[in-house]
Amino acid sequence: MNSTMQNISVEKVKESKIEQVDFNNLAFGSVFTDHMLVCDYKDGAWETPKVIPYQPISLDPSAKIFHYGQSIFEGMKAYKDDNNKTWLFRPLENFKRLNISAKRMAIPELPEEFFMEGLKTLLKVDNQWIPQTEGSSMYIRPFIFASGNGFHASPADAYKFIICLAPSGSYFSGKIKVLIEEKYSRSANGGVGYAKTGGNYAGQFYPTQLAVAKGYNQVIWTDDHNHEYIEEAGAMNIFIRIDDTLITGPTSDRILDGITRKSILQLAEKKGIQTEVRKITVTEVIEAAKDGRLKEMFGAGTAAVVSPISGFGYKGVDYDLPELESSFASQIKKDITDIQYNRAEDPFGWRVGL
Repeated sequence: MNSTMQNISVEKVKESKIEQVDFNNLAFGSVFTDHMLVCDYKDGAWETPKVIPYQPISLDPSAKIFHYGQSIFEGMKAYKDDNNKTWLFRPLENFKRLNISAKRMAIPELPEEFFMEGLKTLLKVDNQWIPQTEGSSMYIRPFIFASGNGFHASPADAYKFIICLAPSGSYFSGKIKVLIEEKYSRSANGGVGYAKTGGNYAGQFYPTQLAVAKGYNQVIWTDDHNHEYIEEAGAMNIFIRIDDTLITGPTSDRILDGITRKSILQLAEKKGIQTEVRKITVTEVIEAAKDGRLKEMFGAGTAAVVSPISGFGYKGVDYDLPELESSFASQIKKDITDIQYNRAEDPFGWRVGL
């Protein structure tokens, strides 16, 4: 297997487009590097990955991705420190979750070497694209989709694994105002909520549009049964601080096992912050807000790391959260980003050098 990985072919672009990019004004996920990694699954096996110039994909109209939605993806980042060394943050966790998603969507699982060595090869080829301005990083999007053809409702016989890179500026959206969802559900028991599959996100767009029309930025998802329990914040996991305890819901069929989420739990424990992983009801959050015990709410995910929530709406009533001088959100974000950018010791072994 390792000898195969030494044979990743690299076809470089004739002329780089890097000179056309303003690295001081990078929007998130909208500028792409010169190259991408591609790997095909055919005849029952994954072929050796290769790096090629970034380019469009040609697919038959009957490709099953268009009809039955077999697609999964990951989101991760690469960072450069002050010495120009490149770092990844817990990449094996992304690989493991990609294969968990693959299994649930009846997609062939990917060998670890194909993911890790392919990713490292691509990052070395496009290393000059990794921005070094404060807060910037290289966003990495690995994804797999059904490229096999046919209208029959069954798993495809061919798939394509691709990694694309997008240099991105500092992701800061400010504090957001959210609406606790009472009608629509992100996922259900026995479903695919824990898989990082495209349809989960497509299904969120309409309810989110409705919330935006009411003056909110995002939706807080509740359980599919009675909309009684807090589950996720938009496309992120959610943390709620009541008094000095940080609470997040347990992972399940409905909730994505976020890598930032599990990192926050470990970091909080090391910092001496009391944490609880348990179900939390909407009623408990409302009562804590009324009593002045609700101190913070924030989303947790790859793009923003931590996204503070300034207030929320529920049944026509808005609740504001207090402004804190030294919030758990700000402390945790600093600690995680300091590890990611190699500005601090990494006691957890999360940082992986290129």
